[in-house]
Amino acid sequence: MLYDITLRMSYVYDVPASGSHHILRLVPMNLGERQRLVAGSIRVDPDPDEVTGFTDFFRHPATYLQLRGAHEQLDIRMQARVAVTAAQDSADFSPMLDRLDGELTAHRALDGSSPHHFLGPSPRLAEVPEIAAYGRERLAAGQTVRQVAEALCKRIHEDFTYDGEATSVDTTPAQAFQLKRGVCQDFSHVMILALRSLGIPAGYVSGFLRTLPPPGKERLEGADAMHAWVRVWCGRATGWIELDPTNDIPAGADHVVVAYGRDYSDVAPVIGVLKSYGSHDIIQAVDVVPAG
Repeated sequence: MLYDITLRMSYVYDVPASGSHHILRLVPMNLGERQRLVAGSIRVDPDPDEVTGFTDFFRHPATYLQLRGAHEQLDIRMQARVAVTAAQDSADFSPMLDRLDGELTAHRALDGSSPHHFLGPSPRLAEVPEIAAYGRERLAAGQTVRQVAEALCKRIHEDFTYDGEATSVDTTPAQAFQLKRGVCQDFSHVMILALRSLGIPAGYVSGFLRTLPPPGKERLEGADAMHAWVRVWCGRATGWIELDPTNDIPAGADHVVVAYGRDYSDVAPVIGVLKSYGSHDIIQAVDVVPAG
């Protein structure tokens, strides 16, 4: 599938900011045959005084920008054309869960895609005993790593209710788990913690998901949103797979990857520091449209 993606994000400040620094992770990644970035650009208003591009530890092309003057609003617009190919369904070559540790020990690389970075606690994901117990509850003897991950993905989808009002970006996995409600960030964080508690490397994926309107209804402009799902390391033969617990599906041709990380803190679309006080409003709209 070939997609044209547009993201518009506006920050409106109660009190003008006298200066700010930001890091943006918004442009989709190049991932070989699975995903190819044809073109991508970011525009910011007001014009930044300094702009620098860099590649982070997890291989995402990020943008640093600085604004020195006072501004009441920050408008960010990202446009990209991306070609996405759905992964072919294949036989399960992942090891039995009790053999995964041996494969991890044999894995010597420590680059950004190494499973070793996705096993222990990370900035937003401290151990939660209740989530660890939840992950163990339905383990069955003789399951492969992939079977464990797929079963947990299905269970979270069944046990949790999608509710955009129940949580915020700062809600902890423990709080979301107690509520059994939340959004894709919450579903993904809970699944990652449960997998890690079982010794399975798991990470966070930030991206876009094409959504389809109900039958007979026209697609609403800006109705798509940034999405999150889970990356699971299933041993040397299989490598990484991606599962979407919000929808209980494997990531496919409708999932466009923007960034990989240990949790949301590694892949936040916009992070920064500004000189101001008071509150601010955020307005966001995303369009993911098949090209041609």
